[in-house]
Amino acid sequence: MTNIGFIGLGTMGRPMAGHLQAAGHRLFLHDVVPVAPELVAAGGVVCKSAKDVAEQGDIVIIMVPDTPHVEAVLFGPDGVAKGLSKGKIVVDMSSISPLATKEFAKKVEALGADYLDAPVSGGEVGAKAASLTIMVGGPERAFNTLKPIFDKMGKNVTLVGANGDGQTTKVANQIIVALTIEAVGEALLFASKAGADPALVRQALMGGFASSRILEVHGERMVKRNFEPGFRIELHQKDLNLALEGARALGISLPSTAVAQQLFSSCTAHGGKAWDHSGMVRALEMMASHEVAKA
Repeated sequence: MTNIGFIGLGTMGRPMAGHLQAAGHRLFLHDVVPVAPELVAAGGVVCKSAKDVAEQGDIVIIMVPDTPHVEAVLFGPDGVAKGLSKGKIVVDMSSISPLATKEFAKKVEALGADYLDAPVSGGEVGAKAASLTIMVGGPERAFNTLKPIFDKMGKNVTLVGANGDGQTTKVANQIIVALTIEAVGEALLFASKAGADPALVRQALMGGFASSRILEVHGERMVKRNFEPGFRIELHQKDLNLALEGARALGISLPSTAVAQQLFSSCTAHGGKAWDHSGMVRALEMMASHEVAKA
């Protein structure tokens, strides 16, 4: 089995690392907080720095929140770059800037290692169930090496192109998710304000052309008022910032994406940055002075 370094063992990273351990891989672990005891009990080796992880692992997986965090992990004083050697593979599974990703890849490749950007979709539920969608950018040879490892963490694994293309695909995914949450929120709010039972409306819509995974999961959250985070609003805001920054660079307009970001910003202004992103409906509810779950 493979020696794998794993940096970033939070909500997503911890179950992902656990699946790799269950498959028999030896893991070298590092995080800014104490590593989960269950990973250590399963044989994980705790390393004091990202450099140490890179020295021990043939493959180094990174799963941290944002672009600056990835840059620090890679190129900080005791970063991954200091511990790399020829033939190793760095895999960034965070969701970060596609443009920055391309620059990171060039620097890593200059050290003789391969680089894959492999952001995921599916949230905490998908991480725990090993059912993540994994969108990969980078050299095909490195992808072929990593495919069996990706398969232990996800069910839909696709090489979409060169470095940066995985991150571009993730940004596109987040646009669709945000706009669909908005659509579901508006629909259930309309139905509820009109006097219909939103739970039954959602049930009826699940059998028609409007059916979607977001209507199923996030629509239920809206009806049941469960906004404990599976994926926090502040993280989705970060992803939509990437979309809007990219749109400016490309000279295109993403008007609905901008509206969705403003709704998230309204939630944040009301103390909701840590709500699940289905909590976007609360911004719509505040404007309507009506909650979806109330007749």
